[in-house]
Amino acid sequence: MQTETIEIDERFGAEYSGRYVFNEITWAKRNRIIQKHTKYHPISGQVVNSDYVAIQAELIIASLKEQPANKPITLENLLSETDGIPIGLGQLLGKVAKQVCGLSEEEAKNS
Repeated sequence: MQTETIEIDERFGAEYSGRYVFNEITWAKRNRIIQKHTKYHPISGQVVNSDYVAIQAELIIASLKEQPANKPITLENLLSETDGIPIGLGQLLGKVAKQVCGLSEEEAKNS
């Protein structure tokens, strides 16, 4: 399984600085996360709606295996519209999670 470690300095705030370790998740886990946040048309089976933010947040949490002791990254703060994490940090975490989970460009656009 692929692993990625990143060190984050204080540019996003002191509470987020530290070492983060991401591990690859299984194909089944990734697909269950996508299915959970995607609504399909009952007859045609085509995608009606997807909550891309929730998919991305759950992929980050599923692949995040280690973080600083104060546990600054939670599903709740990834999804929060008022008390969430900084945009740049969210983009960085999303990029690392996609990379470690082996998402293709097409899958990344759709998740």
